[in-house]
Amino acid sequence: MHALISVKLLTDLKAQPRSRPFEIYDTRLSGFTLRVQPSGVRSYYARVGRNRRFALGKVDVVAPDEARAKCHQILGNIAHGRHPLDGISGVAGITLGQFIDDIYTPWVRANRPRTAGNTLDKIRLLFGSWFAEPLSAITVERLELWKSRRLNKGLKGTTVTRDLYALSSVLTRAVRVGRLTANPVKKVEKPRIDRCPKVRFLDSDEELRLRRVLHERDQAIRATRAAMNLRRSRRGEDLLSALPHFGDHLTPAVLLSMNTGLRLGETRKLRWSSIDLARRWLTVDGGHAKSRQTRHVPLNQEACRVLTQWREQSGPGPQVFEIATSFKTAWGRALAQAGISRFRWHDLRHHFASRLVQTGVPLNTVRDLLGHASVAMSLRYAHLAPDQRCEAVAKLDEKSVFALTVRLPWNGTLGAASASH
Repeated sequence: MHALISVKLLTDLKAQPRSRPFEIYDTRLSGFTLRVQPSGVRSYYARVGRNRRFALGKVDVVAPDEARAKCHQILGNIAHGRHPLDGISGVAGITLGQFIDDIYTPWVRANRPRTAGNTLDKIRLLFGSWFAEPLSAITVERLELWKSRRLNKGLKGTTVTRDLYALSSVLTRAVRVGRLTANPVKKVEKPRIDRCPKVRFLDSDEELRLRRVLHERDQAIRATRAAMNLRRSRRGEDLLSALPHFGDHLTPAVLLSMNTGLRLGETRKLRWSSIDLARRWLTVDGGHAKSRQTRHVPLNQEACRVLTQWREQSGPGPQVFEIATSFKTAWGRALAQAGISRFRWHDLRHHFASRLVQTGVPLNTVRDLLGHASVAMSLRYAHLAPDQRCEAVAKLDEKSVFALTVRLPWNGTLGAASASH
């Protein structure tokens, strides 16, 4: 509806609440809007484009002409390249949605390009209903209620904590640019979580079955390719490339992950220029690492053999694994055929670390190979270290109180003394 937003309009039947919220667009100033809620709340807004709006105040607090003047100033700020709320007092302040669109999104895409898309999608999904409210409306009390509702729904503490940290990154940025005085997420009591959870890795039998399935899968694919080339040869058609070592990318990717502990994203983005087979080193570029830190991973004999054979088969190319999607479908089928359940691709990383610790490799070395920022992340593997804890507990046997001979002055035995009472 279009009408002149004035004191007269506010008393008119056209501006009274209905069963659904609606807006009245001012005929004098494009972008100046009156929004009427079914609850009876009526507020002024400055609309910019289709999805951006700035709250100017409620009808019973701000006069129409005053709200229109503020709207005019906001539009002028935008036209001159200034922040929309620059120099405007009495406005509720920049909203969460506006801050994310105008300030946080450009910053996170520039500084965290690898995870920016997922972070923004998560924030919009979890806190999208708060986008129209000012940053100051996000309080510790409100976050505590949000946390309690999530936990009462049965969500794990780790999930709720991770979701809170997604919003915390936005509010921390707001503090640094002067839009907030403090980040309320930091004062929210975090759910207690297990810092050393049980990790899933393959036992010897599971690893043997998985390797056997991968080998049989490669043989089947290679046999199919050989049969296809035989038919093509008979028809005089061009032959498909030979498969001398592997059926496709799955086996080399799995074996490489088992022997290096690379994350899935690091494996997919790995380039041949980052591999030095002569010196037996592999470099994970900081731009592709979760910690944003470059690290160097030594290659054992199996990893070198797999990479050498895969390069011979796959041919020249910038990336080690030239795939458009991922390993998900083929990986799931291989696990099912091997009879392995509750095992993700990321667990290959746990398998790598677990095998190192079981052979006596220090946790700090494991931390360095995995690219963890601190050894605390590697403590989840501490219980796998051989003999160290058993040896520590066994020291108690050297001077065990039960191993001492108890000498009593009256009869020399503890049992007799008890009987005398």
